[in-house]
Amino acid sequence: MPSLPEWNVPAAIRPRAADFPFDLDRVLSAVVGLHAIIPPDAFTANTLGTERAGNAVLIDDGLLLTIGYLITEAETVWLHLGDGRVVAGHALGFDQDSGFGLVQALGAIDLPPLRLGNSSAAKAGDRVIIGGVGGRVRSVAGRIAARQEFAGYWEYLIDDAIFTEPSHPNWGGTALLSATGELIGIGSLQIERSGSDEHYNMMVPIDLLKPVLGDLRTIGRVDKPARPWLGLYSTEIEGKIVVVGIAPKGPASRAELKTGDVILAIAGEKVTTEAEFYRKLWALGSAGVEVPLTLFSGGATFDVVLHSADRAKFLKGPRLH
Repeated sequence: MPSLPEWNVPAAIRPRAADFPFDLDRVLSAVVGLHAIIPPDAFTANTLGTERAGNAVLIDDGLLLTIGYLITEAETVWLHLGDGRVVAGHALGFDQDSGFGLVQALGAIDLPPLRLGNSSAAKAGDRVIIGGVGGRVRSVAGRIAARQEFAGYWEYLIDDAIFTEPSHPNWGGTALLSATGELIGIGSLQIERSGSDEHYNMMVPIDLLKPVLGDLRTIGRVDKPARPWLGLYSTEIEGKIVVVGIAPKGPASRAELKTGDVILAIAGEKVTTEAEFYRKLWALGSAGVEVPLTLFSGGATFDVVLHSADRAKFLKGPRLH
């Protein structure tokens, strides 16, 4: 049975029980370790790996919340409790838009679930705890550094992401806790701080979960038409959107886009940022809509039409063992 690596957060940045008006150890016990095994022929195996490890947070009886990339296409999930016990789990649901993932424990987890707080009330400067499996020695006492938009290169956008510091070294699926012990976000990424060797953690706000939690629990996805997906990875360089990768067999691959192409416009409207590009793309309609792009490549400007797809259809479905 797989085990999680041994490590500890530096003592200087660990949370202290005396600094918070709640039972810190009891609250942190709701954070467990997660180890997922993904088949080698899975669509995300090459980009995200076939073994993924991070954290998950108990939010209801047997129901755990994590960041979705840890469990996407998982065929086996193990949950590592802070006291050393290991419980099998099942990848229950994944929301492509927010990035949240749900896991159902297949054995008893007799721990107190965390209360969902209101992430909309969280603001820059607030004290927070970034909780990892293993209690205080695996958790970080920090603060919210910023609330701002985040655009990911994989066609992903959060309007009002939460950025925290100092960075948690094992950020995936960590619990972002308010100063009153409520869950207000889930750890997603580590982001370099401009001009520094230090990093932020990007957290997905918990308020994005509340409208979709029922659907994720019952049908494993959000019950609405999927956004159009192009299967390209991009970055912003000097006010231009540059293609830096192409997903195999996706719409961009079929249209023969290539690394280095510059996206100038979508449906005739100029775009200069990833966020602007994604919003205009998603405004065209649901998955399957035709997407006209204006590209610059090899010294020439030209138009191409991509037939968008539903990203989820490229993924292996969850398997129950």
